Amino acid sequence: MSSIASNIASTLNLIRDAEQRSGRAAGSVGLLAVSKTKPVAMLREAYEAGQRDFGENYLQDALPKMEQLAELDICWHFIGPLQSNKTRAVAEKFDWFHALDRLKIARRLSEQRPADKAPLNVCLQINISDEQSKSGVAPDEAAELVTELVKLPGLKLRGLMAIPAADLDQAGQRNAFARMRQLFEQLQPQAPELDTLSMGMSGDLASAVAEGSTLVRIGTAIFGARDYARPQD
Repeated sequence: MSSIASNIASTLNLIRDAEQRSGRAAGSVGLLAVSKTKPVAMLREAYEAGQRDFGENYLQDALPKMEQLAELDICWHFIGPLQSNKTRAVAEKFDWFHALDRLKIARRLSEQRPADKAPLNVCLQINISDEQSKSGVAPDEAAELVTELVKLPGLKLRGLMAIPAADLDQAGQRNAFARMRQLFEQLQPQAPELDTLSMGMSGDLASAVAEGSTLVRIGTAIFGARDYARPQD
């Protein structure tokens, strides 16, 4: 077994253990492998180990990988912030976008989504810890935006995404994720296809699963630390 395959197996074990301890059904939490800055060979190893969902932050880095791995049935998630002049590539190439926080971006993605593709799955990013340096919609503004998002034919609003403040202790993590779950439940009547809570990373995975995450985003624990500079998008 390769080191990446071993890392994926270990990560899945952590997820299954967190599910069990939280009384969640086995397999109710999916794994998104955050492959930003990692070379194609490492993604192939992960794919061979059974991983199918990959998350990328930088278009300049992601698009060449997608071309080189085009023969594989990978589900590509764009999880980084997105400028309005970069929407077309996400609309045309990706299956998911996790960091939606503006109606302008949503409209462009919807208009640019090719007619022969299924609507782009999107998650609304929530600034759950009210951090000035972080993107995302304030929780009390989410409902108004959701009302507009569900009207866009090129998008399918599937979920909410959040990254709580990094300095929270476990109780603080649980509180932030619990508020995300409550908001998710409040918004479901407006968005009947809402089924995804994208929350939890290596340091807060257990807290996220305990509070209802359906998709955790794991990078370093699978691929190791970033090993080359961020491309300039």
